Amino acid sequence: MAKVPFLDQFLGVYVSWARATPLVTLALFIFLSFPSFGINLDKHLSAILCLTLNTSAFNAEIWRNAFLNFSNGQKEAAEAIGMSRLVYFRRIMFPQMVIVSLPALVNEMSFLIKGSPAIAVIGVVDLTRVTNRIAAVTYEPLGPILCAAVLYMCIIGLLIKLQHLAEQKASNLAA
Repeated sequence: MAKVPFLDQFLGVYVSWARATPLVTLALFIFLSFPSFGINLDKHLSAILCLTLNTSAFNAEIWRNAFLNFSNGQKEAAEAIGMSRLVYFRRIMFPQMVIVSLPALVNEMSFLIKGSPAIAVIGVVDLTRVTNRIAAVTYEPLGPILCAAVLYMCIIGLLIKLQHLAEQKASNLAA
């Protein structure tokens, strides 16, 4: 949506590439290829960059969709009363975009949390890897796996609860 042609094309390619690349592949690409360009990142920074690049591409599409589906009538009304574009965006457009985008943003965040075990491929220890280590030591895989599942459910459940609270607060403000 950028008005600068090169930037628009670059971001379009980036978003398409990052959304189409599996997290495991992206993690390996960052961790193994960056040193050949003289950029030495440890495994934790590589994991953070991987997850950031992946989720930012999906978030860009969520925000773009919210922006494109916004009513022009409100913009025209804001212009008619002399409201600047910045004030219009801050007071009218952005709050409504957040409300519309919230379910998709929370969904993306839950996918990111559930996809984070993919970074174990570069040696970063996550909840699933800890579960596997405990299971390997105790020879009892069921207990650790169930604990990990419950922890993931609690984290995602808390995220969804926060989403519902934000939606309720937004609907109360709108009423």
